[in-house]
Amino acid sequence: MRRLIIGLPLLFLMTGIAAAEVASPQAAVRPQHVAPPGADTPQQDNTLNEAQPADGSPDDEGEDVAAQADVPMELPLRRPDPPKNIPPAKLAPANDLFGSVADPAPLAARAIGGYTKGCLSGGISLPINGPDWQVMRVSRNRNWGAPQLIDYMERLASDAHALDGWPGLLVGDLSQPRGGPMLTGHTSHQIGLDADIWLTPMPDRVLTEDEREEMTAVSMLKDPFTVDPEVFTDLQIKLIRRAASYPQVGRIFVHPAIKKALCARADVAGKNKAWLAKVRPWWNHHYHFHVRLNCPPGMSGCDSQSPVSGDIGCDDKAFVYWDKKLKISAKWQTDHGFSPLDPIRRRPSVSDRKKRGKLGDLPKDCQTVLTSGGVEPLKVGDELPEIAVEAATSKDAGPGVPVLTKEELAAFLGTKPKKVSMQVPERNPIR
Repeated sequence: MRRLIIGLPLLFLMTGIAAAEVASPQAAVRPQHVAPPGADTPQQDNTLNEAQPADGSPDDEGEDVAAQADVPMELPLRRPDPPKNIPPAKLAPANDLFGSVADPAPLAARAIGGYTKGCLSGGISLPINGPDWQVMRVSRNRNWGAPQLIDYMERLASDAHALDGWPGLLVGDLSQPRGGPMLTGHTSHQIGLDADIWLTPMPDRVLTEDEREEMTAVSMLKDPFTVDPEVFTDLQIKLIRRAASYPQVGRIFVHPAIKKALCARADVAGKNKAWLAKVRPWWNHHYHFHVRLNCPPGMSGCDSQSPVSGDIGCDDKAFVYWDKKLKISAKWQTDHGFSPLDPIRRRPSVSDRKKRGKLGDLPKDCQTVLTSGGVEPLKVGDELPEIAVEAATSKDAGPGVPVLTKEELAAFLGTKPKKVSMQVPERNPIR
Protein backbone atom coordinates (compact mmCIF):
# COMPACT_ATOMS: atom_id res chain seq x y z
CA MET A 1 0.00 0.00 0.00
CA ARG A 2 2.87 2.36 0.88
CA ARG A 3 4.40 1.85 -2.63
CA LEU A 4 1.02 2.60 -4.26
CA ILE A 5 0.63 5.85 -2.32
CA ILE A 6 4.15 7.03 -3.28
CA GLY A 7 3.79 6.08 -6.99
CA LEU A 8 0.44 7.81 -7.67
CA PRO A 9 1.85 11.38 -7.56
CA LEU A 10 4.71 10.38 -9.89
CA LEU A 11 2.26 8.90 -12.36
CA PHE A 12 0.14 12.08 -12.38
CA LEU A 13 3.31 14.22 -12.93
CA MET A 14 4.49 12.21 -15.95
CA THR A 15 1.02 12.25 -17.52
CA GLY A 16 0.96 16.06 -17.33
CA ILE A 17 4.35 16.42 -19.05
CA ALA A 18 3.27 14.18 -21.92
CA ALA A 19 0.07 16.17 -22.44
CA ALA A 20 2.06 19.43 -22.57
CA GLU A 21 4.35 18.07 -25.28
CA VAL A 22 1.35 17.07 -27.44
CA ALA A 23 -0.07 20.57 -27.16
CA SER A 24 3.24 22.27 -28.09
CA PRO A 25 3.18 23.59 -31.70
CA GLN A 26 6.94 22.90 -32.09
CA ALA A 27 6.20 19.19 -31.99
CA ALA A 28 4.19 19.60 -35.20
CA VAL A 29 7.28 20.66 -37.18
CA ARG A 30 10.02 18.36 -38.45
CA PRO A 31 13.59 19.58 -38.06
CA GLN A 32 15.04 20.79 -41.36
CA HIS A 33 18.48 19.91 -42.74
CA VAL A 34 20.06 22.85 -44.54
CA ALA A 35 22.07 21.99 -47.64
CA PRO A 36 25.57 23.44 -47.89
CA PRO A 37 25.99 26.44 -50.18
CA GLY A 38 26.09 25.49 -53.83
CA ALA A 39 24.64 22.01 -53.29
CA ASP A 40 22.24 20.78 -55.94
CA THR A 41 18.72 20.27 -54.61
CA PRO A 42 16.59 17.98 -56.79
CA GLN A 43 13.17 19.31 -57.70
CA GLN A 44 11.40 16.37 -56.10
CA ASP A 45 13.01 17.15 -52.74
CA ASN A 46 11.80 20.73 -52.52
CA THR A 47 9.11 19.72 -50.04
CA LEU A 48 11.84 19.09 -47.50
CA ASN A 49 12.46 22.83 -47.41
CA GLU A 50 8.90 23.49 -46.26
CA ALA A 51 7.40 22.77 -42.83
CA GLN A 52 4.93 19.89 -42.85
CA PRO A 53 2.34 18.77 -40.29
CA ALA A 54 3.53 16.01 -38.04
CA ASP A 55 1.11 13.52 -39.55
CA GLY A 56 2.50 14.10 -43.04
CA SER A 57 -0.79 15.40 -44.55
CA PRO A 58 -0.55 18.18 -47.13
CA ASP A 59 -1.42 21.73 -46.17
CA ASP A 60 -4.64 21.96 -48.25
CA GLU A 61 -5.63 25.36 -46.88
CA GLY A 62 -2.20 26.81 -47.78
CA GLU A 63 -1.60 27.88 -44.23
CA ASP A 64 1.88 29.21 -43.47
CA VAL A 65 3.03 26.63 -41.03
CA ALA A 66 6.35 28.42 -40.51
CA ALA A 67 4.45 31.43 -39.24
CA GLN A 68 2.82 29.27 -36.61
CA ALA A 69 6.03 27.62 -35.42
CA ASP A 70 9.44 28.57 -34.18
CA VAL A 71 12.17 28.59 -36.84
CA PRO A 72 13.75 25.12 -36.83
CA MET A 73 17.34 24.78 -35.74
CA GLU A 74 19.88 24.57 -38.62
CA LEU A 75 22.43 21.83 -38.40
CA PRO A 76 26.01 23.14 -38.32
CA LEU A 77 27.95 22.83 -41.61
CA ARG A 78 31.15 20.83 -41.80
CA ARG A 79 34.12 23.09 -42.56
CA PRO A 80 34.81 22.80 -46.34
CA ASP A 81 38.03 21.27 -47.53
CA PRO A 82 40.69 23.84 -48.44
CA PRO A 83 41.03 24.36 -52.22
CA LYS A 84 43.61 22.19 -53.89
CA ASN A 85 46.65 23.97 -55.22
CA ILE A 86 46.28 23.43 -58.96
CA PRO A 87 49.60 24.34 -60.59
CA PRO A 88 49.38 26.70 -63.56
CA ALA A 89 49.96 25.24 -66.99
CA LYS A 90 53.66 24.73 -67.57
CA LEU A 91 55.39 27.13 -69.88
CA ALA A 92 56.62 25.93 -73.24
CA PRO A 93 60.37 25.47 -73.78
CA ALA A 94 62.42 28.65 -73.98
CA ASN A 95 63.01 28.16 -77.72
CA ASP A 96 59.26 28.27 -78.34
CA LEU A 97 58.74 31.23 -76.04
CA PHE A 98 61.28 33.52 -77.67
CA GLY A 99 60.78 32.21 -81.19
CA SER A 100 57.08 33.04 -81.02
CA VAL A 101 57.37 36.74 -80.18
CA ALA A 102 57.33 39.00 -83.22
CA ASP A 103 58.27 42.33 -81.63
CA PRO A 104 61.09 43.60 -79.43
CA ALA A 105 60.72 44.17 -75.71
CA PRO A 106 59.72 47.82 -75.04
CA LEU A 107 62.51 48.25 -72.51
CA ALA A 108 65.90 49.92 -72.33
CA ALA A 109 68.44 48.39 -74.70
CA ARG A 110 70.43 45.64 -72.93
CA ALA A 111 72.22 42.44 -73.81
CA ILE A 112 71.40 40.15 -70.88
CA GLY A 113 73.39 37.05 -69.97
CA GLY A 114 75.81 35.17 -72.20
CA TYR A 115 75.90 34.49 -75.91
CA THR A 116 74.47 30.99 -75.42
CA LYS A 117 72.17 31.71 -72.46
CA GLY A 118 70.53 35.09 -72.45
CA CYS A 119 68.11 37.50 -74.08
CA LEU A 120 67.81 40.98 -75.53
CA SER A 121 65.75 43.96 -74.40
CA GLY A 122 65.21 47.08 -76.46
CA GLY A 123 66.42 45.38 -79.62
CA ILE A 124 66.25 47.18 -82.96
CA SER A 125 66.08 45.74 -86.45
CA LEU A 126 68.50 46.01 -89.31
CA PRO A 127 66.47 47.24 -92.31
CA ILE A 128 66.11 44.49 -94.88
CA ASN A 129 67.54 46.82 -97.54
CA GLY A 130 70.42 49.21 -97.11
CA PRO A 131 72.80 51.06 -99.40
CA ASP A 132 75.39 48.26 -99.04
CA TRP A 133 73.49 45.27 -97.65
CA GLN A 134 70.40 43.09 -98.00
CA VAL A 135 68.89 40.79 -95.37
CA MET A 136 68.32 37.16 -96.37
CA ARG A 137 65.70 34.69 -95.05
CA VAL A 138 63.46 37.56 -93.96
CA SER A 139 60.75 35.08 -92.92
CA ARG A 140 62.89 34.05 -89.94
CA ASN A 141 62.53 37.49 -88.33
CA ARG A 142 66.10 37.26 -87.06
CA ASN A 143 67.44 40.63 -88.23
CA TRP A 144 67.36 42.08 -84.70
CA GLY A 145 70.18 43.06 -82.41
CA ALA A 146 71.50 45.40 -79.79
CA PRO A 147 71.95 48.96 -81.12
CA GLN A 148 75.71 48.42 -81.07
CA LEU A 149 75.40 45.43 -83.43
CA ILE A 150 73.18 47.33 -85.88
CA ASP A 151 75.65 50.24 -85.92
CA TYR A 152 78.49 47.79 -86.55
CA MET A 153 76.68 46.07 -89.44
CA GLU A 154 75.92 49.36 -91.18
CA ARG A 155 79.49 50.60 -90.80
CA LEU A 156 81.02 47.31 -91.94
CA ALA A 157 78.84 47.27 -95.05
CA SER A 158 79.80 50.84 -95.90
CA ASP A 159 83.54 50.43 -95.22
CA ALA A 160 83.85 47.09 -97.01
CA HIS A 161 82.19 48.56 -100.09
CA ALA A 162 84.10 51.84 -100.12
CA LEU A 163 87.53 50.66 -98.94
CA ASP A 164 87.77 47.03 -100.10
CA GLY A 165 85.55 46.87 -103.17
CA TRP A 166 83.10 44.36 -101.66
CA PRO A 167 79.81 44.66 -103.58
CA GLY A 168 77.65 44.52 -100.44
CA LEU A 169 76.72 42.27 -97.54
CA LEU A 170 74.19 39.48 -97.70
CA VAL A 171 73.15 39.30 -94.05
CA GLY A 172 72.09 36.04 -92.46
CA ASP A 173 70.82 35.53 -88.91
CA LEU A 174 71.40 38.12 -86.21
CA SER A 175 69.01 37.59 -83.27
CA GLN A 176 65.29 37.28 -82.61
CA PRO A 177 63.36 40.40 -81.53
CA ARG A 178 63.90 39.53 -77.86
CA GLY A 179 66.95 37.38 -78.34
CA GLY A 180 66.88 34.09 -76.47
CA PRO A 181 67.30 30.56 -77.83
CA MET A 182 66.03 29.74 -81.32
CA LEU A 183 64.03 26.78 -82.51
CA THR A 184 66.64 25.90 -85.14
CA GLY A 185 70.05 26.81 -86.41
CA HIS A 186 71.97 28.26 -83.49
CA THR A 187 72.95 27.77 -79.90
CA SER A 188 74.36 31.26 -79.61
CA HIS A 189 72.96 34.52 -81.12
CA GLN A 190 70.90 34.98 -77.93
CA ILE A 191 71.86 38.48 -76.71
CA GLY A 192 71.89 40.53 -79.90
CA LEU A 193 75.67 40.68 -80.35
CA ASP A 194 76.17 37.91 -82.97
CA ALA A 195 75.72 38.08 -86.74
CA ASP A 196 76.14 35.72 -89.70
CA ILE A 197 77.40 37.26 -92.94
CA TRP A 198 77.40 35.34 -96.19
CA LEU A 199 80.66 34.99 -98.10
CA THR A 200 78.65 35.34 -101.32
CA PRO A 201 78.85 38.86 -102.79
CA MET A 202 75.61 40.81 -103.00
CA PRO A 203 74.11 41.09 -106.50
CA ASP A 204 73.87 44.55 -108.04
CA ARG A 205 70.09 44.64 -107.72
CA VAL A 206 67.45 44.37 -105.04
CA LEU A 207 66.53 40.74 -104.49
CA THR A 208 62.89 39.70 -104.58
CA GLU A 209 61.13 38.18 -101.58
CA ASP A 210 61.29 34.72 -103.14
CA GLU A 211 64.98 35.08 -103.95
CA ARG A 212 65.76 35.95 -100.35
CA GLU A 213 64.02 32.76 -99.23
CA GLU A 214 65.31 30.41 -101.95
CA MET A 215 68.75 31.70 -102.90
CA THR A 216 71.56 29.56 -101.45
CA ALA A 217 74.93 30.86 -100.32
CA VAL A 218 78.00 29.56 -102.12
CA SER A 219 80.25 27.15 -100.22
CA MET A 220 83.89 28.15 -100.09
CA LEU A 221 85.03 24.51 -99.93
CA LYS A 222 86.38 22.40 -102.76
CA ASP A 223 86.43 19.35 -100.49
CA PRO A 224 86.14 18.78 -96.73
CA PHE A 225 89.75 19.88 -96.19
CA THR A 226 90.47 22.78 -98.54
CA VAL A 227 88.87 25.92 -99.92
CA ASP A 228 88.15 26.49 -103.57
CA PRO A 229 90.39 29.36 -104.75
CA GLU A 230 87.96 30.08 -107.57
CA VAL A 231 85.31 31.23 -105.06
CA PHE A 232 87.38 32.10 -101.99
CA THR A 233 89.15 35.08 -103.49
CA ASP A 234 91.13 38.04 -102.20
CA LEU A 235 87.83 39.89 -101.79
CA GLN A 236 86.62 37.38 -99.17
CA ILE A 237 89.93 37.68 -97.33
CA LYS A 238 89.72 41.46 -97.24
CA LEU A 239 86.10 41.32 -96.07
CA ILE A 240 86.98 39.06 -93.12
CA ARG A 241 89.99 41.25 -92.29
CA ARG A 242 87.74 44.32 -92.37
CA ALA A 243 85.15 42.66 -90.14
CA ALA A 244 87.80 41.75 -87.55
CA SER A 245 89.50 45.14 -87.55
CA TYR A 246 87.03 46.98 -85.29
CA PRO A 247 87.84 47.07 -81.56
CA GLN A 248 84.33 45.99 -80.48
CA VAL A 249 84.73 42.64 -82.28
CA GLY A 250 85.63 39.81 -79.92
CA ARG A 251 85.72 36.84 -82.31
CA ILE A 252 85.01 35.77 -85.87
CA PHE A 253 84.28 32.09 -86.61
CA VAL A 254 85.14 30.45 -89.95
CA HIS A 255 85.53 26.87 -91.17
CA PRO A 256 88.96 25.41 -90.29
CA ALA A 257 89.87 25.21 -94.00
CA ILE A 258 89.12 28.93 -94.35
CA LYS A 259 91.25 29.75 -91.31
CA LYS A 260 94.12 27.84 -92.92
CA ALA A 261 93.66 29.74 -96.19
CA LEU A 262 93.60 33.06 -94.33
CA CYS A 263 96.91 32.24 -92.66
CA ALA A 264 98.46 31.34 -96.00
CA ARG A 265 97.15 34.36 -97.91
CA ALA A 266 96.80 37.08 -95.26
CA ASP A 267 99.32 39.31 -97.06
CA VAL A 268 96.70 40.33 -99.60
CA ALA A 269 94.95 42.19 -96.75
CA GLY A 270 98.11 43.95 -95.52
CA LYS A 271 101.27 43.22 -93.58
CA ASN A 272 99.65 43.49 -90.15
CA LYS A 273 98.26 40.05 -89.28
CA ALA A 274 97.15 40.75 -85.72
CA TRP A 275 93.50 40.55 -86.79
CA LEU A 276 93.95 36.81 -87.39
CA ALA A 277 93.96 36.25 -83.60
CA LYS A 278 90.24 37.04 -83.56
CA VAL A 279 89.47 34.61 -86.39
CA ARG A 280 88.80 31.21 -84.87
CA PRO A 281 88.20 27.89 -86.68
CA TRP A 282 84.83 26.29 -86.04
CA TRP A 283 82.49 23.81 -87.68
CA ASN A 284 79.79 24.66 -90.21
CA HIS A 285 81.11 28.10 -91.18
CA HIS A 286 82.05 27.28 -94.76
CA TYR A 287 79.58 29.56 -96.58
CA HIS A 288 79.38 32.38 -94.04
CA PHE A 289 81.39 33.85 -91.20
CA HIS A 290 80.10 34.60 -87.73
CA VAL A 291 80.89 37.93 -86.06
CA ARG A 292 80.65 38.24 -82.27
CA LEU A 293 80.89 41.60 -80.55
CA ASN A 294 82.14 42.11 -77.01
CA CYS A 295 79.66 43.32 -74.43
CA PRO A 296 79.36 47.11 -74.66
CA PRO A 297 81.34 48.91 -71.93
CA GLY A 298 79.33 49.51 -68.77
CA MET A 299 76.42 47.26 -69.76
CA SER A 300 75.49 45.42 -66.57
CA GLY A 301 74.40 41.79 -66.81
CA CYS A 302 76.13 41.14 -70.14
CA ASP A 303 78.73 38.36 -70.01
CA SER A 304 81.61 38.72 -72.46
CA GLN A 305 84.06 35.98 -73.34
CA SER A 306 87.65 36.37 -72.28
CA PRO A 307 89.73 38.40 -74.75
CA VAL A 308 91.67 36.37 -77.30
CA SER A 309 95.41 36.07 -76.85
CA GLY A 310 97.89 37.60 -79.25
CA ASP A 311 98.46 34.22 -80.89
CA ILE A 312 97.22 34.46 -84.48
CA GLY A 313 96.63 30.69 -84.57
CA CYS A 314 98.58 29.89 -87.70
CA ASP A 315 101.13 27.45 -86.26
CA ASP A 316 101.38 23.83 -87.28
CA LYS A 317 100.15 22.61 -83.90
CA ALA A 318 96.78 24.28 -84.39
CA PHE A 319 96.33 22.81 -87.85
CA VAL A 320 97.34 19.32 -86.78
CA TYR A 321 94.43 19.39 -84.33
CA TRP A 322 91.91 20.58 -86.91
CA ASP A 323 93.20 18.34 -89.69
CA LYS A 324 92.58 15.36 -87.44
CA LYS A 325 89.04 16.55 -86.69
CA LEU A 326 88.31 17.18 -90.36
CA LYS A 327 89.49 13.71 -91.34
CA ILE A 328 87.26 12.08 -88.74
CA SER A 329 84.34 14.20 -89.92
CA ALA A 330 84.99 13.37 -93.58
CA LYS A 331 85.06 9.62 -92.80
CA TRP A 332 81.78 9.92 -90.93
CA GLN A 333 80.19 11.78 -93.83
CA THR A 334 81.37 9.20 -96.35
CA ASP A 335 79.95 6.36 -94.27
CA HIS A 336 76.59 8.03 -93.68
CA GLY A 337 76.14 10.20 -96.77
CA PHE A 338 75.74 13.53 -95.00
CA SER A 339 77.50 15.80 -92.55
CA PRO A 340 76.69 15.29 -88.86
CA LEU A 341 76.31 19.06 -88.67
CA ASP A 342 73.63 19.43 -91.33
CA PRO A 343 70.44 20.43 -89.50
CA ILE A 344 67.32 18.34 -89.91
CA ARG A 345 64.68 20.66 -91.33
CA ARG A 346 61.16 19.82 -90.27
CA ARG A 347 58.30 21.27 -88.33
CA PRO A 348 59.19 20.82 -84.66
CA SER A 349 56.86 18.48 -82.77
CA VAL A 350 55.75 18.97 -79.18
CA SER A 351 57.89 16.03 -78.04
CA ASP A 352 60.96 17.57 -79.66
CA ARG A 353 60.28 20.93 -78.10
CA LYS A 354 59.93 19.50 -74.59
CA LYS A 355 63.60 18.56 -74.71
CA ARG A 356 64.63 22.18 -75.09
CA GLY A 357 65.82 24.47 -72.33
CA LYS A 358 63.47 26.19 -69.90
CA LEU A 359 62.85 29.85 -69.26
CA GLY A 360 64.21 29.32 -65.76
CA ASP A 361 67.58 28.39 -67.24
CA LEU A 362 68.04 31.96 -68.47
CA PRO A 363 68.87 35.03 -66.37
CA LYS A 364 65.93 36.16 -64.25
CA ASP A 365 65.57 39.42 -66.18
CA CYS A 366 64.69 37.41 -69.28
CA GLN A 367 61.29 36.63 -67.76
CA THR A 368 60.55 40.36 -67.74
CA VAL A 369 61.91 40.72 -71.26
CA LEU A 370 59.66 37.91 -72.52
CA THR A 371 56.40 39.17 -71.00
CA SER A 372 56.88 42.94 -71.34
CA GLY A 373 54.29 44.68 -73.44
CA GLY A 374 51.56 42.24 -72.40
CA VAL A 375 52.95 39.13 -74.12
CA GLU A 376 51.21 35.95 -72.96
CA PRO A 377 53.80 33.13 -72.98
CA LEU A 378 53.01 29.86 -74.72
CA LYS A 379 52.13 26.85 -72.60
CA VAL A 380 53.24 23.27 -73.13
CA GLY A 381 51.17 21.76 -75.91
CA ASP A 382 50.21 25.09 -77.48
CA GLU A 383 50.53 25.31 -81.24
CA LEU A 384 53.44 27.36 -82.48
CA PRO A 385 52.34 30.58 -84.17
CA GLU A 386 52.98 30.83 -87.88
CA ILE A 387 55.93 33.18 -87.44
CA ALA A 388 57.79 30.52 -85.45
CA VAL A 389 56.87 27.73 -87.87
CA GLU A 390 58.18 29.77 -90.82
CA ALA A 391 61.46 30.43 -89.03
CA ALA A 392 61.91 26.79 -88.07
CA THR A 393 61.11 25.38 -91.50
CA SER A 394 62.84 27.92 -93.74
CA LYS A 395 65.39 26.74 -96.28
CA ASP A 396 68.98 26.30 -95.15
CA ALA A 397 71.08 29.34 -95.97
CA GLY A 398 73.86 27.29 -97.54
CA PRO A 399 74.89 23.83 -98.70
CA GLY A 400 76.35 21.15 -96.51
CA VAL A 401 80.01 20.23 -96.31
CA PRO A 402 81.07 18.27 -99.43
CA VAL A 403 80.70 14.50 -99.06
CA LEU A 404 83.36 12.31 -100.65
CA THR A 405 82.98 8.83 -102.08
CA LYS A 406 85.03 6.05 -100.53
CA GLU A 407 87.46 6.20 -103.45
CA GLU A 408 87.84 9.99 -103.20
CA LEU A 409 88.39 9.79 -99.46
CA ALA A 410 90.99 7.06 -99.90
CA ALA A 411 92.82 9.25 -102.40
CA PHE A 412 92.88 12.18 -99.97
CA LEU A 413 94.00 10.13 -96.99
CA GLY A 414 96.28 7.73 -98.84
CA THR A 415 94.80 4.81 -96.92
CA LYS A 416 91.84 2.52 -97.16
CA PRO A 417 88.99 4.29 -95.40
CA LYS A 418 87.66 2.67 -92.27
CA LYS A 419 84.21 3.03 -90.83
CA VAL A 420 84.27 5.36 -87.86
CA SER A 421 81.79 6.52 -85.27
CA MET A 422 81.78 10.19 -84.49
CA GLN A 423 80.19 12.20 -81.75
CA VAL A 424 78.41 15.15 -83.29
CA PRO A 425 80.48 18.24 -82.47
CA GLU A 426 78.95 21.01 -80.42
CA ARG A 427 77.36 23.55 -82.76
CA ASN A 428 78.02 26.48 -80.49
CA PRO A 429 81.16 28.44 -81.40
CA ILE A 430 82.64 29.39 -78.02
CA ARG A 431 86.34 28.74 -78.49
